Amino acid sequence: MQYRKFGKLDYRASALGFGCMRLPTKGSSSQIDEPEAIRMIRHAIDQGVNYVDTAYGYHGGNSERVVGRALQDGYRAKVKLATKLPVWQVKEAADFDRILNEQLAKLQTTHIDMYLLHSLEQKTWRNVHKLGVLRWAEGAIADGRIGCLGFSFHDVYDVFQEIVDAYDKWAFCQIQYNYMDIETQAGLKGLKYAASKGLAVVVMEPLLGGKLAAPPPQVQAALNKAKTKRTPADWALQWLWDQPEVSLVLSGMSTMEQVEQNLASAAASGAKFTAAEHKMIAQAREAYRASCPIPCTGCRYCMPCPNGVEIPYNFEIYNNGAMFDSLSDAREEYAGVAEGERASACIQCRLCEDLCPQHILISEWMPTVDEVLGQGKPYPKS
Repeated sequence: MQYRKFGKLDYRASALGFGCMRLPTKGSSSQIDEPEAIRMIRHAIDQGVNYVDTAYGYHGGNSERVVGRALQDGYRAKVKLATKLPVWQVKEAADFDRILNEQLAKLQTTHIDMYLLHSLEQKTWRNVHKLGVLRWAEGAIADGRIGCLGFSFHDVYDVFQEIVDAYDKWAFCQIQYNYMDIETQAGLKGLKYAASKGLAVVVMEPLLGGKLAAPPPQVQAALNKAKTKRTPADWALQWLWDQPEVSLVLSGMSTMEQVEQNLASAAASGAKFTAAEHKMIAQAREAYRASCPIPCTGCRYCMPCPNGVEIPYNFEIYNNGAMFDSLSDAREEYAGVAEGERASACIQCRLCEDLCPQHILISEWMPTVDEVLGQGKPYPKS
């Protein structure tokens, strides 16, 4: 195992962290295959992984319980344990202690080394900030229940910078980042900004939910140009580890085979990328983007829609389903969009089209988006 500097903390983190959002299950996502999950977690720790990440809501609330059991028999002392405060459930300041104490009981521990405000975006951040979460966290650090404070993030860069700048005692942050997400959410700009402020940066979704591990033929062809032969997953992981600002890469692993593959990748994480390899990754990125049907850049000049449609988000879901050959995932995500924000709510007023710098015929695309994602029709042939 290779180890990396973790921000300002006196701690060297394993290159690979064990993410406990995708543990093996029996049937529903809340029914964890506990013996196998414990075997996988302990095997990873035995091979040098020293960071285990879970959250209050993972696996219907059962991930913390299983992690707590996995870290018995001396394993707790071998790792830094991370879990997260579900900020969307916080209605009053008393919820901070209530939730943390529940987590400590589920995890069978007296302290949580790395405590995160989970999945911050502008609304939830401003709510918990107003309720005094930073002052409360400092008290929890003082009484020993948590070791340090960080946050995970899912919003735009400007909000990310606002959160980083709001508190000079952040120890770390967790961002979605991979070679396709260099301009998404915090992105490369956020990675570098957080690191410049002394924060450790934990990367989640390094394989974009597994999509980068099974690329379409045109992307695989770009990866095959490299002299060094690696799996698509290994290329994506090594690209991350080549960046010194990345403190640790989290992977959610569902099988022992995935654990072994990721451990092998982490053991080789010290190698530097060549210029040719960086070029190859850029070509793979462009190969993905070439299969993107709608040339939306997410600039949001079209917003707000007078009828409430989340235009860029609908396009993002549609494009991702096409680029990553994951139509079922796209339909599931679309089903979770509020009815009035879906493409189906478009009334073809065309006001947005005058504002679009890409000159997209939005009113013509919206019915197609809904037909494919909401009505079960296939993607139209190009």
